[in-house]
Amino acid sequence: MASLDLLQGTLDLLILKALSWGPAHGYAVARWIEQLTGSVLQVGEGSLYPALHRLEERGWVASEWRVSEHNRRAKFYRLTAKGREQLRAEAAPWVDFVAAVGKVLRARPPPA
Repeated sequence: MASLDLLQGTLDLLILKALSWGPAHGYAVARWIEQLTGSVLQVGEGSLYPALHRLEERGWVASEWRVSEHNRRAKFYRLTAKGREQLRAEAAPWVDFVAAVGKVLRARPPPA
């Protein structure tokens, strides 16, 4: 399947959801999204890190340098209270939107 380009707001929502499970470095966030979607959604570094910086500027995530599971220094991101509010505000409308698009795509043409 061809890789889908993610809209900026969609990527932000996916990152917020990934971080709702706990702090993670960027690579772990990207792998979580990829694994959870069966590789349908793949987030490249060129999209991921600008998104993480944007979320940090908005106060939705905070970061700190730590040692990763591979003994490397990495920036770990965590969801802030403001980020949790944003996730709650955006998640329900997205679920409704996806359901509505699904209904349209599954619609059968009327009999001839």
